[in-house]
Amino acid sequence: MKRDVIISRAVDTEPVVLDTEEVRGVEKRVMIGRASDAPNFFMRLFTVRPEGHSPLHRHHWEHEVFIVSGTVTVVTESGEHIAEEGTSVFVPSGVLHQFRNESSEVSEFICVVPSTGEE
Repeated sequence: MKRDVIISRAVDTEPVVLDTEEVRGVEKRVMIGRASDAPNFFMRLFTVRPEGHSPLHRHHWEHEVFIVSGTVTVVTESGEHIAEEGTSVFVPSGVLHQFRNESSEVSEFICVVPSTGEE
């Protein structure tokens, strides 16, 4: 079977809404993942509402993040770091991290993980 490129729009991808004590005010869209038969890497788009945040966590895989819009605070064991629109963030495997939106505007970022890392 011949494969071809897959082109999709973020607005056409159904978000998973994450709003618990651990994750607040976050929508996750898997833009490229299992449904795309991507064998190695998955790309997700996260939308974080004001005062929203990802969990404070660590895992055994690296990931790469690109801030599409807004500003996020990246929390690590070494402190808090500001990442603005147009900024990339590399999170090595095993590093404790969290992304927080402490602004009054919605922030969005793309996060790429190995296919073995997507839950």
